[in-house]
Amino acid sequence: MHDLTEGVARFRRDVFPTKARLFAELASTHRPTTLFIGCSDARVVPELITQSEPGDLFVIRTAGNLVPAYTPGPDGVAAGIEYAVAVLGVGEIVVCGHSACGAMTALAEAHDLDAVPAVADWLRHADASLARTGTPGTAGTAGTAGTAGADVAALVRENVRAQLTNLATHPSVARALAAGGLTLRGWVYDIPTGAVEQLAPTDPTAVPVA
Repeated sequence: MHDLTEGVARFRRDVFPTKARLFAELASTHRPTTLFIGCSDARVVPELITQSEPGDLFVIRTAGNLVPAYTPGPDGVAAGIEYAVAVLGVGEIVVCGHSACGAMTALAEAHDLDAVPAVADWLRHADASLARTGTPGTAGTAGTAGTAGADVAALVRENVRAQLTNLATHPSVARALAAGGLTLRGWVYDIPTGAVEQLAPTDPTAVPVA
């Protein structure tokens, strides 16, 4: 088990002194350039993947990197999006899915989620993603592990595109897009290779980010 207190000690001893000037500036300045919406999965670390400095990214992490379509009422994800766009003025939003996503695997393989009703309810925000890829549960009965993996991978990609569509329903995002001050990007991060692909919202092809 990772010792968090030892990690803090190493940060204070080895890391903080090398970035002391940056942290002094950040104490009174908060101007991130990008809103990064990623999965809560512990294997996906936005700052590590993008090699960003503290202060560069405004990060929202949700199970399955899901972004509910805008509806009036209290919503932590919507509030984070609105703050990043309308107050901080970020110039781009990245929605990043990833390989072997537990949320997408559960949906593609039609796992029994009766024991985790809150998770099941949350994953309803991926209904459009499932509709884009076909009938749920095919991955679990496809007959081969390779086919099952391909079904999950396809759902991961379609889910990123669906969440980009949901993003555009948020008023702050819609206004910024109309004004030409915001760019939306869809990424898929491959855990075993470190590759990051960028997806066009409707084009099924993917190109490497770097």
